[in-house]
Amino acid sequence: MKNTVKKLGVLFMAVSIFSACTNDDTPVVPSSSFALNANDFRGKITDGDVTLDPNVIYKLTGSLTIEDGAKLIIPAGTVIEGTVGTSYIAVAQGGKIYVNGTAQKPVVMTSGAAVKAPGQWGGLVICGKAPINKGVTASAEVSELTYGGTNSADNSGSISYLRIEYSGYAYNSEKEFNGLSLFGVGKGTTIEYVQVYQGADDGFEFFGGTVDTRYLVSTSNEDDQFDWTEGWNGTNEFWFGKLGLGRGNRGIEADNNSNNHLAQPTSNPYIKNLTLVGLGDQGTESQAIKLRVGTKGLFENVVLSNFVTGIDIQHTEGIGYVNSQEIKITDVRFVNVPSKAKGKDTAGATVDVNSVFTENDAATGAGEGENMPSWTASWTRL
Repeated sequence: MKNTVKKLGVLFMAVSIFSACTNDDTPVVPSSSFALNANDFRGKITDGDVTLDPNVIYKLTGSLTIEDGAKLIIPAGTVIEGTVGTSYIAVAQGGKIYVNGTAQKPVVMTSGAAVKAPGQWGGLVICGKAPINKGVTASAEVSELTYGGTNSADNSGSISYLRIEYSGYAYNSEKEFNGLSLFGVGKGTTIEYVQVYQGADDGFEFFGGTVDTRYLVSTSNEDDQFDWTEGWNGTNEFWFGKLGLGRGNRGIEADNNSNNHLAQPTSNPYIKNLTLVGLGDQGTESQAIKLRVGTKGLFENVVLSNFVTGIDIQHTEGIGYVNSQEIKITDVRFVNVPSKAKGKDTAGATVDVNSVFTENDAATGAGEGENMPSWTASWTRL
């Protein structure tokens, strides 16, 4: 028995020594060649995985691009501050971003200015390989990255519990960032629990693609709260949009293709559980939902509050889609909306489009009628 114990002891020591030597002698190889500097966070991640530290504030000092084959992983509670107008984060085709926030510890991308205001940095741009109708591929207007393709299931990563604040820097009158710009992003990408707050342009904009979304919040952005164009097709639920700061245009502004209203694929999203809250009669574009230049769209369980016009259908193609029920908005509750629906064809003639909607006074929209829904608690801001 004693000999057996001794032999086991010797064996254990040998294994321990071997393991220790093996661990000590194995070189630690970095996952990525990217040189991470929290105070000068910019450049191109060209390979491997880069994981941020939630205990460090990252100062975004220029453009940061995640290129084909690379990954950026952002843990819950991480804060990234844009320090100059032209600072932004972009995911190129084949790159991936993983925003792993939680309701209690969202990831925050915000301005680094002492006094924060809309438009102080760029935003988040994602470019995928899903179909668009601007061509097989195109160049993104704010990053000049290629987007579009033929892969509807393309995967650019996942985003959960992210708050984007004070974005929307404008290069010029024709070129400005949205909070979250999705260029040809595919269905393999997860987008859920994201707020864009006090941006200088649109909150969310979809440029083609097939990505689905859930639980989006767009508040106090100075242009439209939600926008799409170039053939976006996605299935979506639980959107809440509210104008603020005495500024802002539409709740939703939606296009197919301004140069070719019949371009394929046709923009045709499905949106269920939607609330849009406006500013009353302020401004000239007080429209909750404006559908134009050939977009289609199906909406269900909708609350529209405090807009001059609830639903505005523009151009002959859109009028045709109302008649064919390829544009349909069912179970709508209007709150302080004097003009529920109006339409004009391409020649500018007024057309009755009241058949586009059905009413339901019990509609709940994003969850709590015109109020912030309960699922926004703890991770969003007003």
